[in-house]
Amino acid sequence: MDVPLPHLDRPFDYLVPEALDAEAQPGVRVKVRFAGQLVDGWLLERAESSAHPKLAYLEKVVSPVPVLSPEVARLARAVADRYAGSLADVLRLAVPPRHARAEKAVTADADAPADPDAPADARPGGRAEVDPRGWRDYPAGPALLRALTDGRPARAVWSALPGEDWADRYADAVAATVAGGRGAVVVVADARDLDRLDAALTAVLGAGRHVRLTAADGPARRYRAFLAARRGDVAVVIGTRAAMFAPVERLGLVAIWDDGDDLHAEPRAPYPHARDVLLTRAQLGDAAALVGGYARSAEAQLLVETSWAREVVADRAVVRARTPAMAPTGDDPQLARDPGAASARLPSLAWTSARDALRADLPVLVQVPRRGYVPSVACADCRTPARCPHCAGPLALPSAQGTPACRWCGRVAAAYACPECGGRRLRASVTGARRTAEELGRAFPGVPVRTSGREEVLATVPGGAGLVIATPGAEPVADGGYGAVLLLDSWALLTRADLRAGEEALRRWMAAAALARPGTASGRVVVVADGALAPVQALLRWDSAWFAARELAERRELGFPPAVRMASVTGVAEAVSDLLDGARLPDGAEVLGPVPADEGRERMLVRVPRSRAAALAEALHAAAGQRSARKAADPVRLQVDPLVLF
Repeated sequence: MDVPLPHLDRPFDYLVPEALDAEAQPGVRVKVRFAGQLVDGWLLERAESSAHPKLAYLEKVVSPVPVLSPEVARLARAVADRYAGSLADVLRLAVPPRHARAEKAVTADADAPADPDAPADARPGGRAEVDPRGWRDYPAGPALLRALTDGRPARAVWSALPGEDWADRYADAVAATVAGGRGAVVVVADARDLDRLDAALTAVLGAGRHVRLTAADGPARRYRAFLAARRGDVAVVIGTRAAMFAPVERLGLVAIWDDGDDLHAEPRAPYPHARDVLLTRAQLGDAAALVGGYARSAEAQLLVETSWAREVVADRAVVRARTPAMAPTGDDPQLARDPGAASARLPSLAWTSARDALRADLPVLVQVPRRGYVPSVACADCRTPARCPHCAGPLALPSAQGTPACRWCGRVAAAYACPECGGRRLRASVTGARRTAEELGRAFPGVPVRTSGREEVLATVPGGAGLVIATPGAEPVADGGYGAVLLLDSWALLTRADLRAGEEALRRWMAAAALARPGTASGRVVVVADGALAPVQALLRWDSAWFAARELAERRELGFPPAVRMASVTGVAEAVSDLLDGARLPDGAEVLGPVPADEGRERMLVRVPRSRAAALAEALHAAAGQRSARKAADPVRLQVDPLVLF
């Protein structure tokens, strides 16, 4: 039943009246009477008898279309168990809301006689052409395509080269799967990536051979696409995170691009991550899995180190040939030539790289981690960003003559002294994409300046001279590649109060650097950061696998995910304590905290070895069910493997 109460997270038996016998098939939406109310539900299975002596009758079959497939129902149960959630919450994510008009249109189209003159390549089930040439830069790439064509459950973690058209490579993998007579599900982070993958698949498979699932397309179009997949009219589904539950028959491949993107994490209970759902699906359905990106997450590295997946990477000689020239501004040789590089927002190396690219009639990409006019405080003498001496958070000036205070911990830094020059005078400055665009527009008069961010995200820009100022994730593709890519304000990414700060910074940098031309074609990337930092070293060598292995080793040592399994319990102090006191936590569980959350609530963390993950989720779900049965007043939010720990 569609009732999100943990203590009711189980199937219920009902009698099927004779009038509904034909329509009441497994997978249909129904309405049943429960506790005096009419509630929605899904019919999971039919049985001849029940252990319960007295049963109520099924009230109504909402639609005779079986929207819930047995494979998705099994997956939803596994996801609910993994994330200490309820099946009803997962099914609400897996099955889109019914759109009656779209449902009638799809049913009418399916009942219409087939057109014998329709082109063969527009019908589902035809074989697609597989071209392995795009994967030849990766020694294991052709073998991956052969495994997909043969229907074998290959599992791969792919590190893409700079300048790689990842959408074309994913289209090749999907085509190989379809050629083997099986279906595929591909999940991307946002609409721009989805449009790019949509075009690549249309070019390889032909029109009408796949559908896209995304809320941005509207409820009617989304529901039509869902029904097309559920009926088996198409074998390939692509989309944003909701597509992870797409009902594809004979599933042969699940794939996700850029799995480290926060958009892959569902913000609604039980907060599943698309990567983990797809990997669970591959495990349950004996399907192949492909996890790809320019950068590698610690979770993907764990798949490689546990031999669950094999890495697909290029040889170092190929990497060097495809990588643009990389340079940091904070290393010793650069500081010797330009002493102001340590504090300048646009050091001379970055400025000259942009100037040279523009003179060569090539576009320049400038990545700025913030948009608009974000206030910041810096030393008035050397412009070093002012950081809190207690927690390293950014300082703020409440007024022109005010005393600086930390935005993170709130402590007042009355005796602040610059760690670089010892200066005590602070100045307020502004950083952000729009401000940067104005400054660079004045520095390079006559050069077109474009911005790409939250207000407007550009997909492509022309290949001539021009400046493109973009926030992370909004970088457009330039025709022929960028002549220079400048990565500014690296401190804004590296100093985030987040376990994944270094990993996220590298992911953002590599996504932008991948758009540059190769070094042999005058492509250059300048990162305004100290070259000794591990994320910067990984960028300079284009070796995210090394950084992911290093990051995973450190998390093992510290006991952080994904080396261990963690769950967060958030709520008012009394409710959190009540749930944890009633939970039968597995042996070896560590309870950490509390730490402050928002709106007067607190967060407690529970840490267990990965081998005890299932026991932890079961214990927390049972404790939540006890509170639900007692009708406890204060809600508690449960999250397994939360993205934010502190």
